[in-house]
Amino acid sequence: MRTLVTKLLATMIAALLFIGSGNAVHAQDSTTPAAVDRTATGGAQTLEDIMRRQRGESVPLDIGTGGTEGGDSTGLLGTQGGLSDSELWRRARQGQSFATSLPDSKTAVLIQDEGMTWLETRRTTLPKYSTYAIGGMFALLFLFLILRGRIRINAGWSDIKIERFTFIERFGHWLLATSFIILAITGLTLLFGREYLVPGLDWVHAKINPDAIDPNFGKNAFAWFSVAGKWLHNNIAWAFMVSLVLIFVMWFFRNIPTWTDVKWLAQGGGMFSKNSHPHARKFNGGQKILFWAVIILGASISASGISLLQPYEYQMFSVTFAKLNVAGEAIGYPLGLSTTLTPTQEMEYSQLWHVVISIVLIAIIIAHIYIGSVGMQGAFSAMGSGKVDLNWAREHHDLWVAKLDKQGKIPRASGASNPQTRPMPMRAPKKPPTVPAE
Repeated sequence: MRTLVTKLLATMIAALLFIGSGNAVHAQDSTTPAAVDRTATGGAQTLEDIMRRQRGESVPLDIGTGGTEGGDSTGLLGTQGGLSDSELWRRARQGQSFATSLPDSKTAVLIQDEGMTWLETRRTTLPKYSTYAIGGMFALLFLFLILRGRIRINAGWSDIKIERFTFIERFGHWLLATSFIILAITGLTLLFGREYLVPGLDWVHAKINPDAIDPNFGKNAFAWFSVAGKWLHNNIAWAFMVSLVLIFVMWFFRNIPTWTDVKWLAQGGGMFSKNSHPHARKFNGGQKILFWAVIILGASISASGISLLQPYEYQMFSVTFAKLNVAGEAIGYPLGLSTTLTPTQEMEYSQLWHVVISIVLIAIIIAHIYIGSVGMQGAFSAMGSGKVDLNWAREHHDLWVAKLDKQGKIPRASGASNPQTRPMPMRAPKKPPTVPAE
C-alpha cells in the first residue's frame, strides 16, 4: 500500500512539472508578447521589458525605434532601441556627437579617434621636425661663421659713443628676451622630456652611481622639473605678452618697410661680402623682418597659449578655417576645411599650432642672438649699455647717423669741430647720404 501511494505521488509531481514546463516553453516561444503601456517612458523600455528579458520572454523590437530595431531616435533624448545597436556604437567609435543633458558639452562625444592622431603627432612628429629646425639653424650659423667669419668694424673702434636705445627700450627688449628664453627652455623640456630627457637622466645617473642605480631616477627627476617648468611656463607667459605689446608700441613706426630696406635686402645687408655696407636707418631691412616676425608669431603664440591656459573657452580654429574656406573659394582653390570642431579638437589644434610656431620663432631668435653677440663686433653694446661705437653706427646705420648729425646729437671731441674717428675705409658716395623721412 505504501509503495502504491509513493508511486501515485511521484506520478502527480511529474505531471505537474510537465504541464508547467510546457506552459513555460509555450510562453517563451510566443512571438506575440502581451502589449505593454510605454506612454510613461515616451516609447522607451520599461521595467517590465527588463524583467521579461530576465525571465527569457520575448520583448517587442519596436521600443523607441518606430518598429525598426536599432533605428534612429526621435527627439533629443530618445532611445536607440531596446537591444544592442551595432550602428550606434559604430557612430560612437567614429566620433559622432550625441545629445547630453550635462553642462559639459564635451561629454556628448564618447570616443574621439583624433586623440590618438594628436598623441602620435605630439610624441614623434613634432620632436623630430623640431630637432631638424633647431639643429639646422645651428648648423647654418656655424657654417656662416666659418665661411664669412665675424663681421668686424672696418674702420676700427672710435673714441665716441652715441646712444642707440634708451633705458625703457632696453627694458622692453630684455623683458621680452628673458621671458622668451624661459618659455623656450621649459616648452622644449615638456616637448622632449618623456622621450629623451628621462632616458638621458637615467644614463647620467647610471654613470655617476654605477653601484646604486635607481631605475626611477629619470622619471622622478623629470616629474619634478616638468611640474616646476609648467608653472614657470604658464606664469612667465604673461610677461612675454606684456613686453610684446611694449616693443610694438615703441618701435612700430620705425619698422615700417621702405624702399631703402628693399635695397638693403637686395644686397644681403652686406653680410656676405666685406667692406660692403648698404644704406640703413635706425633699423635695417633685416631688423624690420625680425621685428614683424616676433610681433606676428609672438601674437599667434600668445593667442594659442591663452586658449591652452583657459581650455575649451574659445573656438579659434573653426572660425579661422571658415575664413580660409571663403578665401580659397574666392581665388578658385576651395580648401574644404572642417568648420565643425569639437572643443577637444580645438584644444588639439591649439596645442599643435603653439608648438609649431614656437619652434619657428625659436630658430629665428637663435639667429638673432648669434648676430647680436658673436656674429657682429660692436652689436651687443646696443642693448647692453645702450650706446654704440660711432664707426659701427656709420657702417651699419649711416642714414640714422646722418640724421643725428643734422640734429646735433652726435658728441664732439674736446676742442674739435667734428667727431674724431679713425680713418674709415668705407665706400665714398658721390654726395652725402640724404635722410629720407622716417
